[in-house]
Amino acid sequence: MTSLMQILLLVLNIAQFIILAHIIVSWLINFQVLNPRQPLVGQIWFGLSRLLDPIYDRVRAFLPATGGLDFAPLIVLLAVYAAKIVVVNNLYAF
Repeated sequence: MTSLMQILLLVLNIAQFIILAHIIVSWLINFQVLNPRQPLVGQIWFGLSRLLDPIYDRVRAFLPATGGLDFAPLIVLLAVYAAKIVVVNNLYAF
């Protein structure tokens, strides 16, 4: 059972890394540091967006309209952190 919990923790760490990478790339694109028309940047950006937009869309359905601010990545990242805390606190129970 400990192995399953460690695998779950690994998956949560990978999800955390992907979400943080998406947030950072979106900031860099919005501040015009990166150009999504470049092939590598475009592939990274569209790949991350295709991976995370279904998750963000479900969260956006519950959030109120906030104008230009998108709190969906923050909510999803907080949920991943909370899940990691639960896994770590219950890891030694098994």
